[in-house]
Amino acid sequence: MLRRTVRLILSIVMIAAAGVVGTIATAGTAQADSCYTFNRTLSEGMSGADVTQLQIRVAGHVTSGEILAVDGNFGPRTKAAVAKFQSAYGLASDGVAGPNTFSKIYSLQDADCTPIHFTYAELNKCNSTWSGGAVSAATAKENAKRTMWKLEAMRHALGDVSINISSGFRSTSCNSAVGGASNSQHLYGTAADLVGSPSFCRLAQQARTHGFGGILGPGYPGHNDHTHVDGRSSRYWSAPSCGI
Repeated sequence: MLRRTVRLILSIVMIAAAGVVGTIATAGTAQADSCYTFNRTLSEGMSGADVTQLQIRVAGHVTSGEILAVDGNFGPRTKAAVAKFQSAYGLASDGVAGPNTFSKIYSLQDADCTPIHFTYAELNKCNSTWSGGAVSAATAKENAKRTMWKLEAMRHALGDVSINISSGFRSTSCNSAVGGASNSQHLYGTAADLVGSPSFCRLAQQARTHGFGGILGPGYPGHNDHTHVDGRSSRYWSAPSCGI
């Protein structure tokens, strides 16, 4: 609540400041954001770092089994993901990311670029440095952020219900302590184990349409008490008790 209040105050201040200096938003821009500001309208055929940032935020809005490439190139699949994002939040779904789309993105993210309903602390209950895994600390943390954006899309699709995370990034020692596989996606920061409500099967079923390459749930060995999702590049789904 405090973070949302601070963001609201900052937004009011920025709007007021814009009025003082006579700033008028153009067709390609939206108000500034404390995390990341998009400075141009983005559409199919464009490329750049801003496209990459857009892809991270819409990667959870895809069709069943699809994994959106976060490559900085605005192709047909990115356009479709943007359109699904827009539709999910009641915007005109033309697949072109402009001020209205950016404003909705800004409302969904905190100053550290994580989505408002998830935090780095939730994705890392192992150590505060993000070190000791299979990739650099910076890469693990970035992977966790991308996982959170997919979970944000999934949370919204489930009716804006809370999704609880029991495990995210793990160092090698943390992974060994819980009996994790030696090649676990948790070592890369790409994975999250989901518990609580909705049911494990509901979580596993819903995850199919939010860009997760890995989904493991009830019926898969060691996964009757949670649903595992991860961002591996190839699809591996197994939750036999859930029909997956």
